[in-house]
Amino acid sequence: MSHRCGFVAVVGRPNVGKSTLLNRLVGQKVSITSRKAQTTRHAVLGIISTEAAQVVLVDTPGFQTKHGGQLNKALNRAVTDSLADVDVVLFVVEATRLGDRDRQVLDLIPLAVPVIAVVNKVDLLARRDLILPFIDGLRQWRDFAAVVPVSAEKGVQVDDLLAAIVPMLPEGPALYDEEQVTDRSERFIASELVREKLFRFTGDELPYGINVVVDQFETEGNLRRIRCNVIVSRDSHKGMVIGAGGENLKRVATEARLDMERTFGGTVFLELHVRVDANWIEDPRRLRKYGYV
Repeated sequence: MSHRCGFVAVVGRPNVGKSTLLNRLVGQKVSITSRKAQTTRHAVLGIISTEAAQVVLVDTPGFQTKHGGQLNKALNRAVTDSLADVDVVLFVVEATRLGDRDRQVLDLIPLAVPVIAVVNKVDLLARRDLILPFIDGLRQWRDFAAVVPVSAEKGVQVDDLLAAIVPMLPEGPALYDEEQVTDRSERFIASELVREKLFRFTGDELPYGINVVVDQFETEGNLRRIRCNVIVSRDSHKGMVIGAGGENLKRVATEARLDMERTFGGTVFLELHVRVDANWIEDPRRLRKYGYV
């Protein structure tokens, strides 16, 4: 049997579960998640290696149609750029929720690329038979290569999705070592894990003005010493991130450190500082500095 290898973009509107799906397919956490939209800001590769194939998943930011701004424009460019050279696209939608924003994402996908419609969150349906008319309606939008209902959260039918992807990939050798599960460095993963906790433990008005920069990452055997700057866009946000008596920042640091230790397999000393970079999300020069352009 010939070996297959190819790139598969995971796209959809914000908060349909793209990163959760990627993590479930890979079998471990390589992309951060939260219940807030636009958690993913960078294209992250998740690599699945079997004897028959290597599937390279490209996690993308949710395509933003409701809000403008320089940061959201940069994130939308990341989505469209990811579609340029992939072999298959997973178009992720939420079961029974289909609207204009989903259609706008679908319209971005080149007609020549095979598309698998992934109907996520089927575990939340009141009745399983509700999925059938939903799929019938979805099929009117495009000639999909396959439509696969899944629950990324529960792992329902995720193996079926992987089985549908592999035959669509071109024949070829693996591009990455079989033990590799992502293209991102530990330094990048550390910054993302801190940002994930900030998204989870701060108010709704904060996450989109938050960034995390690692300014120290030292390894001594199984010990990692990591120092991060948490960047906020307003003076008023600094105190909100830190919290009364520093409690919120301590919680973020503790949860992020525990996640890093599980991910890296060793002891982590984590230090967090908060500083203001006023309105960085609207400044192309600073967006470039932080890696968004």
